[in-house]
Amino acid sequence: MFRTEPQKRKCRAYIDGEMTIYNARSLKENMTAALSDKRSLEIDLSQVTEIDCAGVQLLMLAKKERTQRKQALVLTNHSAAVLDAFELLGLVSWFNDPVVMTKATGGQHES
Repeated sequence: MFRTEPQKRKCRAYIDGEMTIYNARSLKENMTAALSDKRSLEIDLSQVTEIDCAGVQLLMLAKKERTQRKQALVLTNHSAAVLDAFELLGLVSWFNDPVVMTKATGGQHES
């Protein structure tokens, strides 16, 4: 599920649940308006429970489109599933978003 919360200076978006091949088309369609917004876009990933290559590709597409338009996109609050996928694929630095990993989470990641 993708929902937006427009604010004065930025558009904040939330992705809840799975980011997999099974819902990639729906997520992409729902993300289109937010990607076109001229304000800074912040996508909260804290509620992403599962992500596969299709979900990662959606996030890469979003980052690429926003960069080409010279518009900001920041991914925040990365869930453990997102961090695991980014680390496995070597993409943490590619997205260049702040990521915090703590020992206090018992090996899980926080962002």
